[in-house]
Amino acid sequence: MEKEGKRKERKNLIALTGAAAILAVAVNFAVAALNTHFKNRKKKDHIVAKSKEVHDAIASVPLDKVTYANTILPLAELEAKQFPLIQSCVLPKLVSGSEDVRKASIEAERRIDAHVSTCSMREDVYRVIKAFTTRGDLNCSEVKRFAHCLVQDFERNGLNLTSTKREELQRLKTHINELSLRYIRNLNDDTSFLLFHDTELVGLPQEFLKSLDKSENGAFKIVLKSHHVSPILELCKVGSTRKDVSVAYGRRCEVNLSVLEKMVFEFLEKISASLTESASKELCILKELKRKEEGEFPFGIEDLPYYVKRFQEQQFDLDFGVIKQFFPVSLVLSGIFKICQDLFGLRFEEVVEADVWHQDVQLFSVFDLSSGELLGYFYLDIYTREGKYGHTCVVSLQNGSWINNIKQIPVALLISQLQKNIDGNSGLLRFSQVVNLFHEFGHVVHHICNRAPFARFSGLRLDPDFVEIPSLVLENWCYESKSLKLISGFHQDITKPIEDDICKSLKRWRCSYSALKLKQEILYCLFDQIIHSTENVDMTGLFKHLHSKVMLGLPMLEGTNPASCFPRTAIGYEATCYSRIWSEVFATDIFSTKFQDDIFDQNAGMHFRNKVLAPGGAKEPLEILSDFLGREPSIQAFVDSKAHSIEL
Repeated sequence: MEKEGKRKERKNLIALTGAAAILAVAVNFAVAALNTHFKNRKKKDHIVAKSKEVHDAIASVPLDKVTYANTILPLAELEAKQFPLIQSCVLPKLVSGSEDVRKASIEAERRIDAHVSTCSMREDVYRVIKAFTTRGDLNCSEVKRFAHCLVQDFERNGLNLTSTKREELQRLKTHINELSLRYIRNLNDDTSFLLFHDTELVGLPQEFLKSLDKSENGAFKIVLKSHHVSPILELCKVGSTRKDVSVAYGRRCEVNLSVLEKMVFEFLEKISASLTESASKELCILKELKRKEEGEFPFGIEDLPYYVKRFQEQQFDLDFGVIKQFFPVSLVLSGIFKICQDLFGLRFEEVVEADVWHQDVQLFSVFDLSSGELLGYFYLDIYTREGKYGHTCVVSLQNGSWINNIKQIPVALLISQLQKNIDGNSGLLRFSQVVNLFHEFGHVVHHICNRAPFARFSGLRLDPDFVEIPSLVLENWCYESKSLKLISGFHQDITKPIEDDICKSLKRWRCSYSALKLKQEILYCLFDQIIHSTENVDMTGLFKHLHSKVMLGLPMLEGTNPASCFPRTAIGYEATCYSRIWSEVFATDIFSTKFQDDIFDQNAGMHFRNKVLAPGGAKEPLEILSDFLGREPSIQAFVDSKAHSIEL
């Protein structure tokens, strides 16, 4: 009887979410997709047919008869209902252990994408939506923003251009997509390597050396991939080896230069100038370290990782192997849950006997702590298994919406590949994994607390300048002693949290040499901005000029072509690489202004939930930040944090 009662209770909860959420919450869509790929095909056909029906109906509306009810509303409802169905086709490629199912999921996604692309080129629908936006009675700001976003999407595809120019635009877009894929393929397919003898690899751990392949003459093979390059640049004591690896890594895939050539300044330059003093002090310290260790040799850009690592070893008594033993995955999760529940007025409750696609997957309900209102659901699929997506990320399964008095609640999925247990004990997390898990859980909370009325502005469908800010704010709790003690405990005795001295060292370590690191990021961001706004750019010449200017006179390493192996300039981030820095700057402003004095201030947490998390994409990012801070956001707290890194 108890089990039956729980089933009834769960059905009552699900009934509150609407028909679309039944698919998401009960996970029937995922289970069905994992059991047989034929259901994916039927679902895909249903999605396409329904979408075509709605678009045809809107296209038939006379331009002088357009209303919210016959133009905007049908598209808003379609988007809200179909997004979880589309995600049900896409999800198996991320979580299924069956290669056949993953392939079927990828094919379903490809066909749906092709249909979406066709809809985005429908001039008849564009004319109707455009006619609606010209009306003077758009009193609702969310409706107005939604309509203008629709128009913007159509016009980005050239529907406001002449047919000749539109065809030219489509040819260019197709060509750019092909070049982008070729660019990434060149990087992925690159198999180049260098050979070094053990005397050239002094400083590398034996464990790392044992993992390397050897040539016939016994030399170690260093593949030009980050998992080999990073340890050498940070740990190898032989300067010539570091330089050889840096040159080879920076000039790989030179064919990409020709590919790239076919393909916010004020903010970046202001930040860069503000960091110059701090970065100069950092560089002076590193140059002195090299002089003491290697003699009077010039300091090059290839020396940065090694001497930053050496400085950190000398200044901070941190053994990350020991620190890892204080972060059992189950304890970290329970601590993150408590912090987020207390801070944002939430209550998480596991849904027992939930239908899931693997026995390790958990489903949680999220309630408002004071009212008891059901806000959403999230899945945790965080433990390692073969065939699953290999990175930690959050996937929107269903976006929240409130359309025509019909509420649809949000559903999210957090995916990772963490070790579940070792010898019967909870798996242990590296500190970087702790930070990453907290960051991604910030996306879960943002997704659930988003109250935007339209699905288009809900979930994580936010401006790229803004989507990372809440998660970057929450990363700060990984460096404060009070919160670290909540998410830590020695694995053999979890009543013993991490020590205060370690907490303080971690906070200092976080800030060390951050000005120089950020200067490097700004260099790439400026490069990205220029090549996407200027014709006939000399890639190598531009990078040399920017490198010397931004990096305090340090020249670019001769023989390298950084543009050939910087994928964000070609794929997905065109002219928006700055957004990560933008987010970090204003996340620092938020934390220092509202939380630094009391990280468990519930009033500040609820204010953050209501003013920053709730609006979603229904408001402009600067409007959201200004509303929360009570003033325009500032870069000063960020600049100060970098200056203090030298003093700590």
